[in-house]
Amino acid sequence: MDNLRIDATRLWNTLMETAAIGGTSDGGIRRLTLTEEDRQVRDWFKNRCEKLGCTVTIDEVGNMFALRAGTDASALPIAIGSHLDTQPTGGKFDGILGVLAGLEIFQTLTDAGYTTRRPLLLVNWTNEEGARFSPAMLGSGVHAGVFDRAYADGRLASDGARFGNALDGISYRGTVKAGATKFAAMFELHIEQGPVLEQADTDIGIVTGVQGMRWYDVTIKGREAHAGTTPMQMRQDAMTAAARLILGVETIAGEFLGLATVGDLNVTNASRNVVAGHLHMTIDLRHHDDSALDHMEAATQHLIEATGAAVSAITCERIWHSPAVNFDPGCVAAVSKSAADAGFSAMEIISGAGHDSVYISRIAPTAMIFVPCKDGLSHNPLESSTVDQCGAGAQTLLGAVLAYAEHL
Repeated sequence: MDNLRIDATRLWNTLMETAAIGGTSDGGIRRLTLTEEDRQVRDWFKNRCEKLGCTVTIDEVGNMFALRAGTDASALPIAIGSHLDTQPTGGKFDGILGVLAGLEIFQTLTDAGYTTRRPLLLVNWTNEEGARFSPAMLGSGVHAGVFDRAYADGRLASDGARFGNALDGISYRGTVKAGATKFAAMFELHIEQGPVLEQADTDIGIVTGVQGMRWYDVTIKGREAHAGTTPMQMRQDAMTAAARLILGVETIAGEFLGLATVGDLNVTNASRNVVAGHLHMTIDLRHHDDSALDHMEAATQHLIEATGAAVSAITCERIWHSPAVNFDPGCVAAVSKSAADAGFSAMEIISGAGHDSVYISRIAPTAMIFVPCKDGLSHNPLESSTVDQCGAGAQTLLGAVLAYAEHL
């Protein structure tokens, strides 16, 4: 087991090969959930897993599971999982590295003729990004019992597409009931999506947990009016109200040392010479402490109430709540030991982004591994890592998974 080494160049070539599926002219990937591009990468993934002798099953929300047999068929498998869908302006590594590193591990074990005691399970979770169908981490959430199939099927995209119809449309609704595929633990490899590891010149992030996240949909109703004839004091300007909210949540984030983002703002019937009368916007609040996040939410609600006096109405709906997560100490220790055994520098880190491991940690011991990405940039076509960094992450993943597969 100590002599097993992944092939970093082969892993890199696989990353570049799949980057062509949904690849964009600026070097990124646009591979939104349940689109034709998603179908193509799913077909590719299924084919590669089956060529390695794995049995591939698909559940009722499209989660894909590739099982590599172990010597003890009665033992629950150790899972390796992430996602293959991307943001509209996605890069080549976010989520994808975690799936393809698992595939590289399977290839490494096959080349060495090595069979683990416990089976291994490689997972492609559906709709991790939440870019086309909100909320994020939908497939892993259904698997963990956070959502049910009906809720998932009913999610609507901005283009009017329904999740259930889109899943059927690409022929990736499986017959396995969501949550029926069991495993003893799960490990997820991911780029950091932040600058900490790069700034610390550190190879591996040992992820101890994930900060809490809450998403809100806000609708502001003002009154459309002529931009040239309506006095400022007589306006009910939805855009001005939105600006106050945007700056206000930024101030709230600073006060509580958290994060706040307005990532989407859409004005209905927008025109340059019309006072905005109706708009929709989103708010994303994050903090590693749930109590602090409660205070941020309360402050945001107070801000919304105060801002509402200048317009006809403001409504705010919390559409997603993901509490802060602490990963399993045993899994975290396995990652730490694997990095040390391989000679990589490592540090503990908390994830600022949500991942499928957040929901899976509710039903199975779970941990994550981070590797650096250039300038901490992600959700961007310029998202970048290196051959060696990806290879170090995959090697650390291999060691942690083997420790659990052989000794748990």
